[in-house]
Amino acid sequence: MVKKSTALVFILVLLLACNFPLARGLVTTPTLPQLPTTMATVTPTLTVAPSASPLVPTMAPATATATEIPVSGHIVYSCFIDDNDDICIMNADGSDQHQLTHNPATDFYPSLSPDGKTILFSSNRNGHFEIYSMNIDGSNQTRLTKNIGNLYAPAFSPDGSQIVFTNEGVQYQHIWVMNQDGKKPHPLTEGDFNNIDPIWAPNGQAIAFVSDRNGYNQLFIMSANGDAPFVVTTDAPYPNGRSSWSPDMSTLAFYSGTAAKLDRNIYLVSPSGHNLRQITVSGDNLAPSFSPDGNWIVFTSYRDAVNQVYIMHTNGSGAQRLTFTLYSCWQPRWGQ
Repeated sequence: MVKKSTALVFILVLLLACNFPLARGLVTTPTLPQLPTTMATVTPTLTVAPSASPLVPTMAPATATATEIPVSGHIVYSCFIDDNDDICIMNADGSDQHQLTHNPATDFYPSLSPDGKTILFSSNRNGHFEIYSMNIDGSNQTRLTKNIGNLYAPAFSPDGSQIVFTNEGVQYQHIWVMNQDGKKPHPLTEGDFNNIDPIWAPNGQAIAFVSDRNGYNQLFIMSANGDAPFVVTTDAPYPNGRSSWSPDMSTLAFYSGTAAKLDRNIYLVSPSGHNLRQITVSGDNLAPSFSPDGNWIVFTSYRDAVNQVYIMHTNGSGAQRLTFTLYSCWQPRWGQ
């Protein structure tokens, strides 16, 4: 555990880097509430975003016009086709949906590089889960890792030079990082607990992740080198899966709940742990990812009896379905 002073300095640097108003307040107005210290208890107020019917799917065709849904960027996602998970891709408006991998194995956890030209994913096509890369058209599929564990949830750093991922060992999962070509893999976390599903902050100085180090899953943030971890949420109902930073770094999106009860929902929270709010209310919703402009969130929902990909405004309104398949579409990530 790091000293409280170290964690406070790190948090202040993080918030100043993204021009977060609370950070300015800490510099000029000492009477404002303090940010959470390392492993501190934060009790944010939970509210459900007010919206008359925020989650009723419009059932618009996948080729909806730009006035209905955004057209910028690509969305990569896992698609369960012929009894195997593969990697699929589409434009942000839902058009041009097609399959990129065709293997009798599991290919999942896709994510896009900052320039939108490369896709990372996890695959067990060689017997256990390794990290692979490929071009955005599915060509040049390349194995980046070899025999360091079962590896999941790869994501590029904002400058594209490094890849962070989850490494599942014999008993626990931990967060590792390596160069973009797979060289120099090494752990960022360790201990007799799980640390999973890392995602870099847009400024490259921090990583959000989920950990059960306090006895149950909650959302954490640490520096990019693994130092100064601090808890963001303390009362969210079992956070799980990769979170997503808004481009301005003011907000984290994550999902929380239990698969057995199909009650998972998407939440937003500030990196300081304040302003926790729930933005979906039904349908088992998970895997949120902000659009590059920060105005939309793509996510998976089971509201129509099979996992499909949807988008919505960041307040939970205007949900629209992008995929209309008989097979499961899940784990979407939005990129350039």
